[in-house]
Amino acid sequence: MMEFETMEIIQHEPTIPVFHLYLNLPFTRNALTLTLFTELPTAISYLDSNPSVHTIILSARGPHFCSGIDISALQTTISSTVVSDTAKSNELLRRRILDMQAAITSIERCRKPVIAAVHGGCVGGGVDLVTACDLRFCSEDAWFEVKEIDLGITADLGTLQRLPRIVGFGNSVEMAMTGRRIKGVEAKGMGLVTRVFDSKEDLDKGVYAIAKSIAEKSLLALVGTKTVLQKSKDLTVEQGLDYVATWNAGMLQSNDLKEAITARLQKRKPTFAKL
Repeated sequence: MMEFETMEIIQHEPTIPVFHLYLNLPFTRNALTLTLFTELPTAISYLDSNPSVHTIILSARGPHFCSGIDISALQTTISSTVVSDTAKSNELLRRRILDMQAAITSIERCRKPVIAAVHGGCVGGGVDLVTACDLRFCSEDAWFEVKEIDLGITADLGTLQRLPRIVGFGNSVEMAMTGRRIKGVEAKGMGLVTRVFDSKEDLDKGVYAIAKSIAEKSLLALVGTKTVLQKSKDLTVEQGLDYVATWNAGMLQSNDLKEAITARLQKRKPTFAKL
């Protein structure tokens, strides 16, 4: 298993293809450091390419999910791009922002389902992380804040692009312009999370059960479903239908389909191959 400074990968049950990716900087409330921005896409790439991984749970150590970008990381990012030529400084800063965006987007581009399990605070960059995930769940004590407005900056790592597609434009405008704290129950009401669990213990157990049930499905079908859903966000219905027709034209003649049909006829659970 790969080792990291800012996060931890664990498979709790060797026979279950569910892997946990923990943010592991509890002493900073899991603030997003420059090292984390470097390690995150590496961790996601490892999990994406590992045939033993079917489903990924993104959660955090300590009392909070994520306190947002580390202030010193923000200051370093700005100061390290200052050169005598203003235009060059601006281009360097733009490249740094794009690199950070790419780290967050690696979650969205992972072929396998990524499930966010949020407890405590999920602030600023934490919202960037969870909106890049495929499914989101939280505990009753969880709360969400798009906090960049209170730092005098515009959120630039994905929240303003992904959040409206999840909670609607109006809710996104309110969250982004007020920086208001959204508690778990309200987050569910607006669609930011699918379910609110009574406690962190219940959250961990519940999300793991959901991840296990997803992991039992054909990974080929899961990859196809995620790919088509992501692609369809930018297409008309007609274009999306054409895309999935082309996808399935190449994928329907799979061993997984044969296994699913055989298992149903034999009244047993199907056993799908690794991808």
